[in-house]
Amino acid sequence: MDLRTSYAQDLRLVSGTAGWAALVAFLGFLAALPLFAPRYVVYVATLVGVHGIVAVGLNLLMGYTGQVSLGHAGFVAIGAYAHGLFLTRLGWGFGPALVIAAGISGFAGALVGLPALRLTGPYLAVATLGFGLAIHQVLVNWESLSGGRSGLFFPEVSVLGRSLQDERVLYWLVLLVAVLLVLGAYRLVRSYIGRAFVAIRDSELSAPTVGIHLTAYKTLAFGLSALYAGVAGALLGHVMGFLEPQLFTLFDSIYFLAMVVVGGLGSVSGGLLGAALLTLLPQALSGLGEALNVVYGLALLLVLRFDPGGLYARWLRIRRYGKSWPL
Repeated sequence: MDLRTSYAQDLRLVSGTAGWAALVAFLGFLAALPLFAPRYVVYVATLVGVHGIVAVGLNLLMGYTGQVSLGHAGFVAIGAYAHGLFLTRLGWGFGPALVIAAGISGFAGALVGLPALRLTGPYLAVATLGFGLAIHQVLVNWESLSGGRSGLFFPEVSVLGRSLQDERVLYWLVLLVAVLLVLGAYRLVRSYIGRAFVAIRDSELSAPTVGIHLTAYKTLAFGLSALYAGVAGALLGHVMGFLEPQLFTLFDSIYFLAMVVVGGLGSVSGGLLGAALLTLLPQALSGLGEALNVVYGLALLLVLRFDPGGLYARWLRIRRYGKSWPL
């Protein structure tokens, strides 16, 4: 039996030669994908990376801390528009614009998280829903800032001398950012902070008795989740080439929530699996038109009916069966 004898072992993300070999092979495949895949596949893979960042951040809030958000598209919009405005109005470079935009989104998340100290369950969901709707209305009506329905077009931006209009460069950039944020999330949930999140999720009444400051950790969870959404929004702007309010509606917030639920609440890997599935489904079933929303609903219902733990829980059962086979 693989027993852990130190805290360092508990924080370790990868163990054993086989684990490292599998990780290196997987990352190598992802890095080499643009060299042999068609441009459309590279575009879809880039979109999966962006949605994966949102889902991982939202899972930190919902899966680990137990706080519901129905307004996450608002945080994505804040990051996207802040990044776009820094690029177009102030002429900033990609790096500073991305960092400050993510910081603004994270700060907005912390502010929204403050009411969460007194709200739970459906009341918190409605509060975040109102935030998302308010951001959408601001973007629609404040045309001098957002461009309104005419949109905000992104200029050509270069990173290390390579233009982001090259879909392969943009893919590699999104992959790098996604890997760093996912590794950060894995590390976070194994640390004291992650355990504090889980303690709050399991029992808000008991958590303070072991020294967990509810105000600090709830606000931190909202801020971190919004920061991830802000980074994803900035990258989404480069993927789309422009921004307009209809990219950040209530449906998009529900779409992000569905990624987390389908993939598996309380699991970083689950968020990634859910983002991949619900990003690939529209591409594979694009001929269904409006019926695509029905497919989303059915996918969610089937997962909740047959595997409430999500895709990641199913994968864990398959892996355990493989290890114990033929017993």
